[in-house]
Amino acid sequence: MPDHVHFFCAHKSTLDKSQQSSVNESVSLQRFIGKWKEWTAKYGCQRAQVSTPLWQEEFFDHVLRSQESYEEKWIYVLDNPVRAGLVAAAADWPFQGEIHPLRYEG
Repeated sequence: MPDHVHFFCAHKSTLDKSQQSSVNESVSLQRFIGKWKEWTAKYGCQRAQVSTPLWQEEFFDHVLRSQESYEEKWIYVLDNPVRAGLVAAAADWPFQGEIHPLRYEG
């Protein structure tokens, strides 16, 4: 989206054992998002040759508690460009990124 980003992530403790091995340390979501914004702003603004702030200070999180909720939110994100009138179909949006399954133990 031109004015915001959606990001799905899982805490290390919720991942299955095969995924946990690739996670080196646990970092708070707030710190992670702060560092991600810092990195993208630094390199994005350099590349675009602008000096205005790229991101708002705050962010909004939503905890997903079930596979159903996860699926529902992913569909919502995919349909965002359609609701915004940017494309006729979600598949037409060239910046939709990709999703990697967040598998839970249990």
